[in-house]
Amino acid sequence: MHTSTHLLSVVVASLLSGGLLGATQLAPNHTIRFLLDYNQAPLGKTPDDIIPEVGKWKVVKAEGRRVLAQEAQNPDKVFNVALIRRPHARELDLSVKLKAVAGKDDQGGGLIWRAKDKDNYYIARYNPLEDNFRVYKVERGKRTMFKNADIPHTPGWHTLRVTMHGAHIECFYDGKKYLECDDTTFPDTGMIGLWSKADAQSYFDDLSLTRFE
Repeated sequence: MHTSTHLLSVVVASLLSGGLLGATQLAPNHTIRFLLDYNQAPLGKTPDDIIPEVGKWKVVKAEGRRVLAQEAQNPDKVFNVALIRRPHARELDLSVKLKAVAGKDDQGGGLIWRAKDKDNYYIARYNPLEDNFRVYKVERGKRTMFKNADIPHTPGWHTLRVTMHGAHIECFYDGKKYLECDDTTFPDTGMIGLWSKADAQSYFDDLSLTRFE
């Protein structure tokens, strides 16, 4: 396994040994924190901890650092999905830095959580072509919107963040909460991941998970 993509193995080892290599365990709240950073990953390859279900996911160099890119230009109805092998989570605080790069039909991307597979998950995404931030569920491949917020696009990197406790979802864009809803479709622990749609080519960096246990 490549040095840059074995972070989750390091996390497991650090928890067993009581170390703090990439993870922090806080006993009072029973929380574990994970950070996926591909700054040392081999260029042009899909990291070992990524399951590239749909799309073309690989490490590229952008603005002096290495980030994860979705480069496929798929038809309009296709959801590009990359799932993270481990860790899985139920109660969580999840965030990622996102930069829209290109796309005629679609742009931007988002966060996946409580995923069972590539066709069943929650998704919060930002689309700069539509100037909106939305939260959905995807069940059996069909997307259903819960909430929408109109947010004018500005160039550059932006931070998406979601929290879910029980059935309650909150979604943040650049630190401000815009969306809030409740849903019980996916009540169990699931995978986290990254998402874009159709020909949306995007960069993702610093995928961070706080898992509450």
